[in-house]
Amino acid sequence: MPIAIYHLQIKIISRGAGRSAVAAAAYRAGERITNERDGITHDYTRKSGIIHTGILLPENAPPEYKDRSVLWNAVERVEKAKNSQLAREIELALPVELTKEQNQFLVFEYVKEQFVRHGMCADIALHYSGGGNPHAHVLLTMRPFNEDKTWGDKQKKVYHYDVHSNKIYDPKKRQYKCNKIQTTDWNEQTKAEEWRGAWADMVNGVLEHNGHAERVDHRSYERQGIEQIPTVHLGVAAFQMERRGIATERGDMNREIEISNQRLRQIKARLAKLESWLKEEMQNTEPPTLADVISNILHRREQSGQPSRYYSANNLKSAANMLKFLQDNKIMDMAGLENHLKSMMRKRFAIRDELKPIERRIETLDMHIKQAEYYGEHIKINRLYQQQKPKQKEQFFESNRAALTLFKAADKYLRQHLNGRNEIPLPSWKKEREKLVADLKRLNREYQSLKTVVAEVEKIRSNVQDIVSAERRRTQPERTQGLSRYWRL
Repeated sequence: MPIAIYHLQIKIISRGAGRSAVAAAAYRAGERITNERDGITHDYTRKSGIIHTGILLPENAPPEYKDRSVLWNAVERVEKAKNSQLAREIELALPVELTKEQNQFLVFEYVKEQFVRHGMCADIALHYSGGGNPHAHVLLTMRPFNEDKTWGDKQKKVYHYDVHSNKIYDPKKRQYKCNKIQTTDWNEQTKAEEWRGAWADMVNGVLEHNGHAERVDHRSYERQGIEQIPTVHLGVAAFQMERRGIATERGDMNREIEISNQRLRQIKARLAKLESWLKEEMQNTEPPTLADVISNILHRREQSGQPSRYYSANNLKSAANMLKFLQDNKIMDMAGLENHLKSMMRKRFAIRDELKPIERRIETLDMHIKQAEYYGEHIKINRLYQQQKPKQKEQFFESNRAALTLFKAADKYLRQHLNGRNEIPLPSWKKEREKLVADLKRLNREYQSLKTVVAEVEKIRSNVQDIVSAERRRTQPERTQGLSRYWRL
C-alpha cells in the first residue's frame, strides 16, 4: 500500500524562551495584533499562503475569545510568570492527495475531537504556499476553564496531613508540606502518542472515504520495522531556499541521510541473502570448523599435485585472506559466522539511535547561535534606544522596530538559557556544533565500512562454495556424500 507523508510536531510557546502567544498567533494567521502586555504590535498582514483560519472554543470559554486578539491577550494576562508556558502548538502536514476543502474538514474535525472537546481553545491556520508542502498550525491554550467561564488553574496543591488530620508544617521551607498535581492530563507523556495516533487514524479515514489508496503511519521507522534513518525537518526558511536551488545545511544533511538509507537498503538485501545461506547451512549437524575444512582441502590439493584453479597465485591469496578473516574474527563455525553478521546488524541499529540525540542537540545549538547573533547584531541599536529622551523613544522604536524586537527576544532567550552567566559562549556553541556535524559524517563513514565488511563476508561465502564444490566433484562418491551432508552447498 502506498505510504503518504506523516508529520505531526508538538511545540510549546514559552515566555521563558522569549516568545509571545500574541506574536505566534499573528504570524500564523497573517494578522496585525498588538500585545497589550508589552505594547508591541506584530504585523504579518503581508504574509501569503494562508487559505483559512478559525478559532474553536470549548463549552466554558467566553464567546469573546472568538476574536484572536482578545483570546491571546487574555492568555498573556493570566500567565504571570517570566517562564510561563503560553500555548501548545500542533503542526500538521496535510495530505497532498486531498483538496483544500477536504483538508480543512479534516483538520477542524480532528481539533474538535482531540482538543476542543477536552476544554482547550484552538486557533487554526491552514497554509498552502504552493510548494507542495500544505500544512496546518494549531495553537492551543494551556489552562482549563471554570464553570463561570474564568481561567482555571494548571495545577493545584495537595497538602500532607498527620494522623490528627492537621497539615504538616515544614520549618525549613516555612510552609506546609504539599505536592503539586496537574489539574488536567494534557501534559502527560501518553498524550503525545494518543494525539499522533488519532491524527493518523483520521487522515487514513478521510483518504479512504475519498478513494485514495495512500495511508500514513504515526509510528517511527523503528517501530514499523523499517530500517531507515529519518530525515530532519527543513523548516520554512530552509524549505524555501531549497526550492530556489540554494543548498542549505539541513538540506545537505537530508541528502547525506538519503545516501545512507540507500546504503542501508543495499546492505539489508545482502544480509538477507547471507542469512538465508546461513539458515540452510545451520541445518547440518556437527559442522566442521570452517578454517579446517578450507585449509585441509587446499593442503590435499597441494600434496596431490593435481592442477586446480584454486592453486593459482591469485586464488591462493584469496584463500589466505579468507582464512585470515575467519581467524582474526575468531569464526570457527557457521554459528560464529552467523553471530558475526548479527553483530553487524546490531551496529547498524546503534548508529541509527546515535543520530537522534545528535540531531536534537544541533537544533538546540542552532537556536542558541541564531539568538546570540541577533543579540550581537542589534545591541548597538538597543543602546541608542536606551539613550533616547523619553519623548523621542517612541519615534526611535518605531523607526527601528524590527531590530529592537529581535534584540529583546534574543535578550530574553539568552537570559533564560545562560543560567546566570554574563558571557555568551558563542564560540563554544559553534565549536560543539562543528563536532556534532563531524560526528554525523563519521556515522556515514561507518555505514560505508559496514557495507565493506558485508562484501567481505559475501566473498568468503562464495569462496567456500567454490572450494567445497570443487572438492566434492573431485573426490569419491562416498566422500562427496559425507561432505555434502555437512555443507549442502
